Amino acid sequence: MPWIGELVAPRRMGRDFRWLLASSWTSNVGDGVALAAAPLLIASMTSSPILVASGAILQFLPWLVFGLHAGAIADRFDRRRLVMVANAARAVVLLALCAFLVTGVADIWIVLASAFLYGTAEVFVDTAGSTLLPMLLKPADLGLGNARLQAGFLVANQFAGPPLGAFLFAAGHAWPFLLEAVCVSLAVVLISRIARTPVPPRPSTGSGTAMAGSVGDATGSSPGGAKVHTDIAEGLRWLWRNPPVRMLVLIILLFNVTWAAPWGVLVLYATEHLHMGAVGYGMLTTASAAGGLLATMSFGWLERHVSFAAMMRVCLSLEVVMHLAFALTTQGWLALLIMFVFGFYAFIWGTISTTVRQRLVPHELQGRVSSVNSVGVFGGMVIGQALGGVIAQAWGLTAPWWFAFAGAALTLLFVWRPISQIVSARPVLDEVQANEP
Repeated sequence: MPWIGELVAPRRMGRDFRWLLASSWTSNVGDGVALAAAPLLIASMTSSPILVASGAILQFLPWLVFGLHAGAIADRFDRRRLVMVANAARAVVLLALCAFLVTGVADIWIVLASAFLYGTAEVFVDTAGSTLLPMLLKPADLGLGNARLQAGFLVANQFAGPPLGAFLFAAGHAWPFLLEAVCVSLAVVLISRIARTPVPPRPSTGSGTAMAGSVGDATGSSPGGAKVHTDIAEGLRWLWRNPPVRMLVLIILLFNVTWAAPWGVLVLYATEHLHMGAVGYGMLTTASAAGGLLATMSFGWLERHVSFAAMMRVCLSLEVVMHLAFALTTQGWLALLIMFVFGFYAFIWGTISTTVRQRLVPHELQGRVSSVNSVGVFGGMVIGQALGGVIAQAWGLTAPWWFAFAGAALTLLFVWRPISQIVSARPVLDEVQANEP
């Protein structure tokens, strides 16, 4: 019905935003299917916590290798086309994995290699994709736009996808990955409907935000002589000289280390410690998505009545409590309740942190700063999951939760006061205008 479309994506936000939203939601259905199916596939081939954690590590490791380059490339070329090409590459990797599974030649090393290749393509999808929203919407609509993208992530990736992935995996190991390939391919078609996105402007040298030169060619050098590594250095310098954004990236890095330590072996924790089975494991992410849906309905009210700083502190405090609760529980139903609360505050945190960053970063630096933020996210996850696998191997499946509880509590004390400075910072454009005569 028309009124539903207006509620989800108001007409003022434009047709291109609706295509972006449809592409994101479709892709997230496939990713949600794999969210349950991929760990189950690895766990069916090995019981080693280290190898199980390695599956997630190899999917996220590409962020450390290619993340900064992806940001620089996203600031040079058509961002929409980059998303299309990278998603097409993901579909090819998935189809190859399906072929290996159907023919019976797949082993743990082929699966891990597929995870790395898939993760490499995903680096470019996520980096370029994260820069499209500020190009399509006005700053005042960024909060709503991010909330809608997050809502799709929760419904498709966390709520609908994982149970479907677990069900399809039980029917046949290749089925969930075939469905994911179809979803990713459809996402390419949907995002192709967006009008060609312009390449960000590149101000002259001395502006403090970008180097001289226009759009580069395929060699990585621009007519002005700038190279990709120069662009990367420029983005890092801007980030280092901007304390609010720098601190926000640091917070995300530290909390992802502690968060990822137990998450890397969550499939073993759910199936062996809580005895929830494959479907029960999928229900954990479903419970998280249900909490996120409640947050989606509550976000508008919260934004009007509670400051961003207060909400950020509450979310990070709940993160500490969540780790402690998981360390202590032995009941599956209680774990589902904890995951519901986690989904609620995680959605609020993700929407606020993304909106604050997008408002503070100049348009021509969105790709590079977003890539540094993502390197922090996934770098923290790689470190955390590696630690979690080793800790679980040595001290048991609840030990990573105790590590996460202690680490998150210490981090919260460190970042409590700087949160106010992050939220109260003004966008760079406002600062420049304020200094003009």
